[in-house]
Amino acid sequence: MGPLMRLSSLGLITCFLLLGFSLPARVPQQTGVVFLEGIDSPRVGFNWKNVTCPLCKALFTILDIALLSEVNEERVAQVVGEACIRLHLADEQVCRQITELFRDDFIRALQQSLLWPSEACALLVGSSCGKFDIYAPWNITLPKDPKPPVKPPSPPKPGSPQNRVLFLTDIHWDKEYEVGSSADCKDPLCCRKDSGSPSWRRREAGYWGTYSKCDLPLRTVENLLENVAKAGPWDWVYWTGDIPAHNVWSQTRKQQLSELTVITRLIHKHLGPNVTVYPAVGNHESTPVNSFPPPFVHGNRSSSWLYDTMAKEWTPWLPEQALKTLRYGGFYTAEVQPGLRVVSLNMNFCARENFWLMVNSTDPANQLQWLVHILQASEDKGEKVHIIGHIPPGLCLGSWSWNYYHILNRYESTISGQFFGHTHLDEFQMFFDEETMSRPLGVAFIAPSVTTYVNLNPGYRVYYVDGNYQGSSRFVLDHETYILNLTEANHSPGEPGGPQQDPKWTLLYRATQAYGLTTLFPSDCNGLMQTFLKEDQVFQKFWYLRHKGHVSEPCKETCKTTMLCFLRSGRYDELEQCDLLNGFGGNLARAARKTLC
Repeated sequence: MGPLMRLSSLGLITCFLLLGFSLPARVPQQTGVVFLEGIDSPRVGFNWKNVTCPLCKALFTILDIALLSEVNEERVAQVVGEACIRLHLADEQVCRQITELFRDDFIRALQQSLLWPSEACALLVGSSCGKFDIYAPWNITLPKDPKPPVKPPSPPKPGSPQNRVLFLTDIHWDKEYEVGSSADCKDPLCCRKDSGSPSWRRREAGYWGTYSKCDLPLRTVENLLENVAKAGPWDWVYWTGDIPAHNVWSQTRKQQLSELTVITRLIHKHLGPNVTVYPAVGNHESTPVNSFPPPFVHGNRSSSWLYDTMAKEWTPWLPEQALKTLRYGGFYTAEVQPGLRVVSLNMNFCARENFWLMVNSTDPANQLQWLVHILQASEDKGEKVHIIGHIPPGLCLGSWSWNYYHILNRYESTISGQFFGHTHLDEFQMFFDEETMSRPLGVAFIAPSVTTYVNLNPGYRVYYVDGNYQGSSRFVLDHETYILNLTEANHSPGEPGGPQQDPKWTLLYRATQAYGLTTLFPSDCNGLMQTFLKEDQVFQKFWYLRHKGHVSEPCKETCKTTMLCFLRSGRYDELEQCDLLNGFGGNLARAARKTLC
């Protein structure tokens, strides 16, 4: 490969560190959904409209030549920081800090992986600037055991046992949250000690949280846990990660581990020793954000610093064998009840923002092949399996997503539930049989976040699952979403002039009641999508609930079509087809991968 065709460490760092710093952004409500943010609105904190295709390629070529003779880490960090500043991609301090934070990990990864400038610019600017396709297709191996005959689930008989499962995701606690600080600052995260004071035109941070690009104070997280403790008992808890705040440019390993420990112990304190929590690893647990090297990376660059602490803190909840695979790759399986097993996947091994996958993206850590082994053993024993993870499979790398879809098709009689977070919104994605892509066989439930980021009420989810009895489907029968209405909580005084001292977490909706359904089986959710298509009033209710009761404009026309495409797209290539149908030219699928990290 010629010297002008090779993308230098600097070029890759510029491209991927800014991609890794992909924060959620809102498009104007009238244009539609959060994962359209790459189409017609700048990302929060970074002004991507300043980067054109010719500028991108010229920048990377010049930088490549400049550093061809010598890769100096200090020089790399300095020049990348300057490029970030001069292109106005972020504030100067944020540019310098994020560059410094990502520097070492990127250079280690780049020692084993190279990109062409056109590929990097395709990733950064869009498909019109080139093609980004360094992740070769691959296939997992399925056992030769034939797929058993499919028996659609039947609603349980009246009075049958149910399990009540608490679901928490995307807490994003901000240690630097400060009441009265500016909620409209120049940084990618506001409501903090260094966000400045609000002017007469700017909002200020509220006591319990703020409708802005702000995360939560610890008091709100603890109040939520106090509330759910009173709302128990819980049969068990699923918790799908993202503990730290979105200040990804200034995080340290010590800080990440401290916040992991604090939140884990608060959950244990409030829910008590008799409630088992099954956690999953979010993309924000590491620093740099999204940096999850596969197990073949050893030494200081490995993730052992994170996984070992997780294993230590989660020991009260998980058996020793689960802790063993958690230390190895951040995933595990455990028996929840006789006849029901949970598999917690490390979805960072499917995320394009995880730059370590440039080295080798083929089934990182052999996680999907391990999943097949677990599912086959469960099928042999007659167990049902719930899968939990942070990033929804439909937003994963193409080959990973396809293989996961293929596994779900093969083991549809065993997998009875899928539970994810990451988008911060209340939504779902459908899975269909691969032969016709018309028979619904699975639903990935995507629960809303605890955090307010961006412009949301704090919230949590409760699932009602077919219970522990002979012949139980273990499918989700219903779910509820609870919120803290910040308008009321911040302005209802407990004392004259003060915020409400005991805020009320209230039921926003119960799914079967809101949509007139009997259960939430795959066929019911597929039917609900058809109702959305035919009855706009029902869809607009979904749009309101999707945003946890805080949305100002309805979703019309293109927005609605795109949203329905997303709900149908449990597989990434199906999401790309939505692009083609709607004429977005790849923007929807690409932006969906980058949203709400």
